[in-house]
Amino acid sequence: MPIERPEGDRALESNRKSQIANRRCVEVAAGLVFRGGKLLIAQRPAKAHLGGLWEFPGGKRKAGETFQACLGRELREELGIEVEVGELVESLTHQYPERRVHLRFFRCWLKAGEPQPLGCPAFRWIRAAEMDAAQFPAADARILERLRCSPELWV
Repeated sequence: MPIERPEGDRALESNRKSQIANRRCVEVAAGLVFRGGKLLIAQRPAKAHLGGLWEFPGGKRKAGETFQACLGRELREELGIEVEVGELVESLTHQYPERRVHLRFFRCWLKAGEPQPLGCPAFRWIRAAEMDAAQFPAADARILERLRCSPELWV
C-alpha cells in the first residue's frame, strides 16, 4: 500500500522540480539569413524537442563559445554554409514546460556555399508573406512579429 504524503510535501517536491527545470536554461544562437528578399528557415528533426517545426537555423551554445561563434559553427554543421554574423536583432527568453531557452537572433549574410540539409530534414527560403504558412515554436513569436513589421530587414 503506498504511503500517502501530506499536501505540503507534494507542493515542496513540485516546487523543487520546477526550480531544477528553470535552472536548465539552454542558450541558443539563431541566424536570420536573408537573400534576394527571402529568409532561410530550417525544419527541426522529428525526434528533437519541438520536432517537425520550422526555425531560424542555429543551435546550442557550447561552454566558452560566443553566440556569434556558435552561430557560425552551427550553420556550417547544419547547412554547410559560411555566413558573416551581423548585428543582434532580438534577444529573448522563453519558458517551455520542460525547459527554458534563451535565444539570440543575429542578422547574417551568406558568404559561401549553398544550403544543404546536413543536420536538418529540410530547409526553405521564404518571403515575408509566407511566414504564416510555416509552423514555428512558441519561442519565435516575438521575432516573427518583428520580422513582419520590419521590411528593411528583408532587403
